[in-house]
Amino acid sequence: MKYALLFTLLFGLWGCSENTIENSVIMNEDEITEVRRCYSHEHLQEQLLADPMLAYRMQQIEDFTQSILNDKSPRALYRSGDSIVIPIVVNVLYKTSAQNISAAQIQSQIDVLNKDFQALNSDYNQTPAQFQSVRSGNTKIVFVLETINRKATTKSSWRIDNSVKRTSKGGLNPTLPTTKLNIWVCNISGGILGYAQFPGGNSSTDGIVVDDNAFGNIGTVQAPYNKGRTATHEVGHWMNLRHIWGDATCGSDLVSDTPSHNTANYGCPTFPHYSTCSGSPVEMTMNYMDYTNDACMYMFTIEQKNRMRAIFNSGGPRYSFGQ
Repeated sequence: MKYALLFTLLFGLWGCSENTIENSVIMNEDEITEVRRCYSHEHLQEQLLADPMLAYRMQQIEDFTQSILNDKSPRALYRSGDSIVIPIVVNVLYKTSAQNISAAQIQSQIDVLNKDFQALNSDYNQTPAQFQSVRSGNTKIVFVLETINRKATTKSSWRIDNSVKRTSKGGLNPTLPTTKLNIWVCNISGGILGYAQFPGGNSSTDGIVVDDNAFGNIGTVQAPYNKGRTATHEVGHWMNLRHIWGDATCGSDLVSDTPSHNTANYGCPTFPHYSTCSGSPVEMTMNYMDYTNDACMYMFTIEQKNRMRAIFNSGGPRYSFGQ
């Protein structure tokens, strides 16, 4: 088991074409006219090809994470009752006035993150009875907006190649990325709503990118991605969560209390939605790490919470945050 994640990551370099869910899913267009597109998994595959040591670093992070989750000693309980405060820098890249989203729209996204991660979102209580025993409750992760940086550009849209994170390519370099979560807001090309960098990547590109029409819950946001859940999803990746289907048919998201999913779910599936994976479990389509519409995702699980908090422990990849 020690090198299970490393092998999975390396296998993904050759297998990702089969799992590029965003572009290969066949749907009934009468039911779903637009689908969520997160590029985090594909972005990770590109980073693994570019950095031969990334898979090894990520395996070390996974070993550390599992040691914290399995350890009941005081070391593992460090911060267990404390709030972890994450300072946020928002970098807005715009060509048009509409893309230069307002401070109120930006603050609305910070408010959504705090509600979603602290189980204060009004739809949290919609969680079906079957999953209420594994709901995360308050993760005690707090987000504080520190700085808004704005830059006018000549680009109508940005490709998913990290150029938006580089001043030399017309974007903006991150601000203190080892102690602050940088979020880039821009018009992303290709219908992608966002992407994140997992722990272990280069600090010069660390953070998340979100399309300006899916950031926050007021202003320029467009349904069905108008409730700020794209950023909640991407911050989940930044905190070491995988897609709930494990980016493979009946794959593993490395979390013990989420059911196996065939693949991503879209739109607003009717509950209960059964998987054809072993045991035919009911899929947790309302989990933030699925691909459903903003209005239809509203919970993390206890073990997702524990997995996120583990990386902020001493020795973890996000320990420098919230100090």
